[in-house]
Amino acid sequence: MESKEYWRIDKKLVERVAKVARVKLTEQELDKFSKQMESILQAFKEMDKVDTADVKPSFHPQELKNDWREDEVEPWKWIPLANTKHKEGKNFKGPRIV
Repeated sequence: MESKEYWRIDKKLVERVAKVARVKLTEQELDKFSKQMESILQAFKEMDKVDTADVKPSFHPQELKNDWREDEVEPWKWIPLANTKHKEGKNFKGPRIV
C-alpha cells in the first residue's frame, strides 16, 4: 500500500481556518482544537491502512427502489371556512376595494 502525504495540523493552520471562518479563538482554544484535529486526522490515517482492493464500492447501505402506491380519491373532511363569518359560498370574503 502506498504512503499518502498528509497535512500537519498545527496552531498556524487552525488560526488560518478560524480567520477564514471569521471565528475568534483564544490561545487555549487554538491549542485544544489543534490537538483534536490532529486526533481526527490520525483516525483517518488508520482507516487508510485497511485493504479495500477487493471491496466493491457501496454508496448506499441498502438498495434503493421506489415503492409507488396507487392514488386513491378520498373525500376531504376538513371544512376550512367553518370557523369564520367572513365567507361567501366556498370562498373567504374580504373587504371591498374601491
